[in-house]
Amino acid sequence: MSVIVSETRTIHFKPALAVAIVLAIVALLATPLGPLGVFWQPSADIPVSSATSIQLILFLGLNIAESLTFGLGIAFLVFGYPMVRTVSPASKGLTRAAHFAITWLLSNWWIHDSLHAHVGMELNGMLGIEYGFHFTLMIAGGILAVFFLTLLGQWKKEY
Repeated sequence: MSVIVSETRTIHFKPALAVAIVLAIVALLATPLGPLGVFWQPSADIPVSSATSIQLILFLGLNIAESLTFGLGIAFLVFGYPMVRTVSPASKGLTRAAHFAITWLLSNWWIHDSLHAHVGMELNGMLGIEYGFHFTLMIAGGILAVFFLTLLGQWKKEY
C-alpha cells in the first residue's frame, strides 16, 4: 500500500501502519488501568469503582482512540516528514515545526489523559498537565495555521 505524492517520490504506508498498530497495542496495555500501567495507577480521587457500565464503556472507547492516535502519531514522527516536505513551500524550519506539531497533536492524548487519571485532583499536578499539554497544543495549532497559510499562498500563486 503506497501513494505517489510526486513524480519522483513514493511514500510506502505499510511500515508506518505496522509501527502505528504495534504502538497502539502497547499504549493500550500500558494505560493506568491496563496490565502494564502499574507505574501510574489512577489516583484515589478518581472514582473508578463507582463508574456505571456505560461510563466504563465510554472511557474504554476513548482510551482505545487515544492509544490508536498515539501509535499513529509516533508512526508519523518516524515516517511522515517526507510527506510534509513534499507538499511544503515553507522554510525547512516551518516544515519541521509542522511535522512535529502534527505528531504532537496525534500522540499527546494517551499520555495526557493517563496523567490526568494518575494525578487526580492534585492542583500542582493538574497545572503541570495544563501547561505541559494544553499550552503546547495551542502552540502546535498556531504553527499549523502558519503552515496552512503558507500552503494557501503557494496554491494561490499556482492558480
